[in-house]
Amino acid sequence: MSYSTTYNSGQYARRRAGMTRNQNNTRFTSNIKLGPVTHTVLVALMITVLGLIYLTQATKATSYDYEAQKIDTQISQLSEEKTDLEVENARLTALSTVRESSVAKAMTKPEAPAYVNN
Repeated sequence: MSYSTTYNSGQYARRRAGMTRNQNNTRFTSNIKLGPVTHTVLVALMITVLGLIYLTQATKATSYDYEAQKIDTQISQLSEEKTDLEVENARLTALSTVRESSVAKAMTKPEAPAYVNN
């Protein structure tokens, strides 16, 4: 029994010291120490880089918006042109249909007008 008690106490002692099985027991400590000014400069650089990335993404969205607006304008112009061509086609078709109809061919030319004197 004393053997298991010794084992358990060693296990608990390792856990208190921060050591557990299958883990490295060494810790890395850097020899380079940065001051508060260096930290401030690094944070400012990171914020600047993130701001530039944000601006790049926002500019892309704006350029897509302008391109979409240009295409919408072009679609509306082509739609108006199509409507005008449909009207012209209907007018030209109607005139030729009326001229070639049997009713138009059965008509006679008017005589010279006659006026009644009072």
